[in-house]
Amino acid sequence: MKKSIYFLALSSIFIGTQNLKAQVSADSAIIKLKEGNERFIKGKTIHPNQDFKRIKEVAAGQKPFAIIVGCSDSRVPSEIIFDQGIGDLFIVRTAGQVSTYASYGSIEFGNAVLGAKLIVVIGHTSCGAVSAACKIPDVPGHIVTLINAIKPAAELAKKMPGDLVENAVKINVAMEVKQLQSLEPVITKAIKNGSVKVVGAVYNLNTGQVEFLPDNYMETIQK
Repeated sequence: MKKSIYFLALSSIFIGTQNLKAQVSADSAIIKLKEGNERFIKGKTIHPNQDFKRIKEVAAGQKPFAIIVGCSDSRVPSEIIFDQGIGDLFIVRTAGQVSTYASYGSIEFGNAVLGAKLIVVIGHTSCGAVSAACKIPDVPGHIVTLINAIKPAAELAKKMPGDLVENAVKINVAMEVKQLQSLEPVITKAIKNGSVKVVGAVYNLNTGQVEFLPDNYMETIQK
């Protein structure tokens, strides 16, 4: 009961009272993202929800249809690569898309308060943070916290054939998906009742294409 009152209070503060469109399902959100990326790579972007009307519409509140947990890399702007607009995506970004307590809280907020049903962890090819975790033994300052979080993926990738960094990028995404799927109590509860999905994806810097990883990606590489 107290939790319900808490989220209602947050909603009134951060969302406002404006009635926006009902939230889409996780499966529908994936389709919207795939369609947007397809338009992007074909040069047929429609730049939805980017006019002054949309600015006025979302000024009093927001209802993003997906949460994007992405890398801070300047070459991977989520609204552009998915051809979305203002108020469509709730984005949490860190180098190597490494999640921290602040990230966890932001993700939970995007789901429990704003109502987004889909969480996408998206890495990208040639990621500098992942490359450092694979190849550099020592890094300065707080960068080490990022590298240490990616190290397990790097170590597993070293046992695989193929490109070390690109394998580590995918493994890092898949591990983060598993991590968020186990995030108590908000996300795990939402997953158990079937209202939320957490999926992984990788953006190709050379082609602009987003590849969604299979749900069992970790199981396939550990056989």
